[in-house]
Amino acid sequence: MKRLTFALAAMILATLPAAAADIMVGEIMISEAFARASAGRARNGAAFLTIMNKGDADRLLAASAEVSARTELHTHSMDAEGVARMRPVDHIELPAGETVTLQPGGLHVMLMGLNAPLKQGDSFPLTLRFEKAGDVTFDVTVAAPGAKGPGGMQHRHGTTKTN
Repeated sequence: MKRLTFALAAMILATLPAAAADIMVGEIMISEAFARASAGRARNGAAFLTIMNKGDADRLLAASAEVSARTELHTHSMDAEGVARMRPVDHIELPAGETVTLQPGGLHVMLMGLNAPLKQGDSFPLTLRFEKAGDVTFDVTVAAPGAKGPGGMQHRHGTTKTN
């Protein structure tokens, strides 16, 4: 019975999306990186992730990805009429000892002019440039359209800071 239970558990685990491993660059840990699959003929997409700064204050300065013509750091803001708008930011502050979450409806990496639709289950390399920690490249997994986290799981919420 134990063998059957173990075999069944192994089969179930094999069908689940793999959780992305934490990526370290200096004292910066990146986790939960994902993008949403493209809806219809969408020409833009976004990548989301969690950044934990275990060292001195740093800044996320830029991002790049070959899946799109342009890649920018963005945030959402509400205008006077209550309409949500996205706008680019010059950088994202990473205070010492804090976690910053790039999430739907907040800070994110904007992928503008996609070369092809983002398809659920695929992945693509994303490079982030930090002021002190330097550059790091890692794979971003494409989750379902409307996903709130990698593999469709709920995404942790943390502090968001921008300048």
